[in-house]
Amino acid sequence: MISLSAMTDSISSPPPLRGVSSMATRLVLAELLRDWHAEGREPVALESIGGVEAARRVASGEPFDWVVLASDALQQLAAQGHVQADTCVPLVRSPVAVAVPAGFPRPDLGSVEEVRQAVLGARRLGVSTGPSGQALQQLFERWGIGAQVRARLVIPPPGVPVGSLLARGEIDLGFQQLSELMHIPGIQVVGTLPPPVAIETVFSGAATACCRRTDAVRQLLAFLAAPAAAAAKRRHGMEPALAADDARKVWTHA
Repeated sequence: MISLSAMTDSISSPPPLRGVSSMATRLVLAELLRDWHAEGREPVALESIGGVEAARRVASGEPFDWVVLASDALQQLAAQGHVQADTCVPLVRSPVAVAVPAGFPRPDLGSVEEVRQAVLGARRLGVSTGPSGQALQQLFERWGIGAQVRARLVIPPPGVPVGSLLARGEIDLGFQQLSELMHIPGIQVVGTLPPPVAIETVFSGAATACCRRTDAVRQLLAFLAAPAAAAAKRRHGMEPALAADDARKVWTHA
């Protein structure tokens, strides 16, 4: 027998807003969602996986309410009708960094030529399966060293950080989002790429096409984009994607 109080609780407590994100934003979103819940807002659940897999699952119609992915991937999903295009909000800018195993010599990265020499001198090097990895492989091709690098290139499966390969000694030079490298033990982050070849990914959020609580997702995304979230983003190697005034406008209209 179901009590009246239990029935009332089930009516008044909607299920969590179910979200999915790429691994690059996993830690910063976890911190910001703790702040969200600390303010007594409605429950939110988040699953963080490889960006390619996240996009595939959203496209397959899996019942997520919201998604955070690289903006290019999100725009593709919007064009295909899998997310609500008018809900898209830029959240963070994430630079690509370079790392080596702990104790290894730190290569110089002050110029494009120094980065190129570090790549050529690496016994094995790794890039991700995401947009940053694709951009790096295009860069190697533009440098005319694509064929040389391919024989020594290691690309881990989706969701497996390049830093874990560095920590195990399987590669000796790794490129990935700074947010994914900076918290992995057993490696040292050398720095980000110099401006002429810097790679930066913007990650955005949106409500999915199957979401039935779009207004609630709008409020959540506005919270994640708000100026107050900037400090958490910087703790995780990222910058806000919106200027403070633009972020405030998103918050005001959510």
